Amino acid sequence: MLIEYAAAHVQHMQKALTQMNLQLQHVISDITGWTGMKIIRSIVAGERDRRRLAALRDVRTKANEETIAKALEGDYRAEHLFALKQSLELFDTYQKQIAGCHEQIEQHLKSLATKADSAELQAARKVKKKRRNQPEFSIRQQAFRISGVDLTQIHGIDETAALSLIAEIGVDMNAWKTEKHFSSWLALCPNNKISGGKILRRSTRKSANRAREILQLCAQSLLNSHSALGAYCRRMCGHLGKPKGIVAAAHKLAVLVYRMLKFGHQYTDIGQERYEQQYKQRLLKRLARKAHDLGFHLVPSPENQVP
Repeated sequence: MLIEYAAAHVQHMQKALTQMNLQLQHVISDITGWTGMKIIRSIVAGERDRRRLAALRDVRTKANEETIAKALEGDYRAEHLFALKQSLELFDTYQKQIAGCHEQIEQHLKSLATKADSAELQAARKVKKKRRNQPEFSIRQQAFRISGVDLTQIHGIDETAALSLIAEIGVDMNAWKTEKHFSSWLALCPNNKISGGKILRRSTRKSANRAREILQLCAQSLLNSHSALGAYCRRMCGHLGKPKGIVAAAHKLAVLVYRMLKFGHQYTDIGQERYEQQYKQRLLKRLARKAHDLGFHLVPSPENQVP
């Protein structure tokens, strides 16, 4: 909620800049970055020279000083400056509140029992740039310490999702006897409606389970992943449609999370190509079995056969 409030005041700052006919948000991708905040704070402090303001840009900013200076040509009216100042102060206030929440979360995580030494944590599968409103402490290390496994090794699950899952389901999986019970609790398995021995509907149950929502968001990120899970998600979406395919991929993630937390298994990605090969082998075995049941023999055609 605090992040939403902070984002709202970012929009208010953009509106105040637009009312002053300043185009800063169009030449800088994020006005809450180092360059944007430096310029806005200088404007609020009384600086009006657009050349001096443009000189505050960070060297990593794509727009050059001339472009930024041109975007800072406008009407610095008192009422709009007051609105910009108010939005900036409220944005800073919420940023302090968010930092306080992060400190409280860190203290609570440190109070939880340790299942593994953080020094045993392997290198991250993918190093991502630190985002705004991300805690100063290492979420991945804390999640590994209290759970004993690194859920971020599963493609689609980042450190924030891993900690959120642990917060929702805990680290003790004895509440669910099997992975099927766990998937049913998450409402990620078909809820068959049967009448007279006939299945009328196979859709999953409606649920407000937040762990289910997290897993579905993680599954959605697999659509562009060059991994075995990514290939599985795309195959399910092609076979069942995107909504049902994402649910199927979320079910797959739920099973992996259960096995890791329950038995301490480590996840190793076999890769997209290996997954496609295994799927092709399973498909050929199934076709050969069906041909045998019908009294036929499945014979593979020679490779690179010339017609």
